[in-house]
Amino acid sequence: MKSMKALVDKIRNEGKAIGTDIVKVDGFINHQLDVAFMEQLGREFSWKFDGEEVDLILTVESSGIAIACATAPFFSYAPVVFAKKSVPVSMVEGYYHADTHSATTGETTTLVVSKKFINEENKVLILDDFLSHGESARALASIVKDAGAELVGIGVVIEKAFLNGGKILRDMGYRVEPLAVIDHIEDGNIEFR
Repeated sequence: MKSMKALVDKIRNEGKAIGTDIVKVDGFINHQLDVAFMEQLGREFSWKFDGEEVDLILTVESSGIAIACATAPFFSYAPVVFAKKSVPVSMVEGYYHADTHSATTGETTTLVVSKKFINEENKVLILDDFLSHGESARALASIVKDAGAELVGIGVVIEKAFLNGGKILRDMGYRVEPLAVIDHIEDGNIEFR
């Protein structure tokens, strides 16, 4: 697994390590967006999944949406579907759901995707900003399975390898492609693979 040099440099220059497992990248990925850089991330995902047929990109609201939208043009503008973290009253046609636990917030959330937006004909690429314990990715993969769709793979901008989520997903047979892999965080220092 090789990390994307431009992403590693951006994390080193603009990111911040907090404690032993938090990487703050809110200046360019998950609070303020560097749109030009998002395009680079989308292009990199297209190279990682080159040759794969993708006709739907699935993510979680809200941090994954920008990444998915930046990637969609490289897959013939595949629709981006994002799992909602609660069931809106307008979702009356039925939905798929799966629970996920967030290490960041400490809360368990039920992710929901309307049945009208995913089905057995879809070839799905899951994208997200971080992969820590793998909870969100497993929940999204469960939704893909329940819909009868095909899961092409899981792309993440930053994998925290030391938290083992990527290993768990790979051991389950999923293809996981990170753009940057962090092996260790200590004393404000981030060690990349």
